[in-house]
Amino acid sequence: MYINKVTILGNLTRDPEMKSLPTGLKVVTFSLATNRTWKDQQGMKKESVEYHNVVAFGKPAEIINQYSRKGSSLYVEGRLQTRSWDDTSGVKKYRTEIVLDNFQFGPKAQGQTSSGGYQNDSQNSQAKPESKTDFDQTGPNNQTDQIDTIEYPTEDFENINIEDIPF
Repeated sequence: MYINKVTILGNLTRDPEMKSLPTGLKVVTFSLATNRTWKDQQGMKKESVEYHNVVAFGKPAEIINQYSRKGSSLYVEGRLQTRSWDDTSGVKKYRTEIVLDNFQFGPKAQGQTSSGGYQNDSQNSQAKPESKTDFDQTGPNNQTDQIDTIEYPTEDFENINIEDIPF
């Protein structure tokens, strides 16, 4: 058994870019930055930043495009996929990206309202975008526009008393 699963929490490095496929399916691309901190041999704090390209299809693409901007925090679950194409001079190019399966809006800055997320629970009943080089989703099993509804939390969690939690 092989596993291709990615889970990251990061900040958008630019506004999402929305496009539509010839079939009408919405596609959004964006980049998330994550960081790692550690101490070197001298005890000095070091930090490195990684940039991750992400692509989302259908309703999640529309939601991310509508509610996320550069600097927004986003939790993403998906799988790695590498596309290839020939550029205008005939040189083969590659791009590795995360194909989004689920997401959750991350912590908001003070003064902003909180939002929910998206989770695709119907994995067996609908086809995911295939690994293709040009995002062509015209196959007979393409049903990515039939995505489950989004459940947003309706409770105000700021008013929960810590003594009421049973653990």
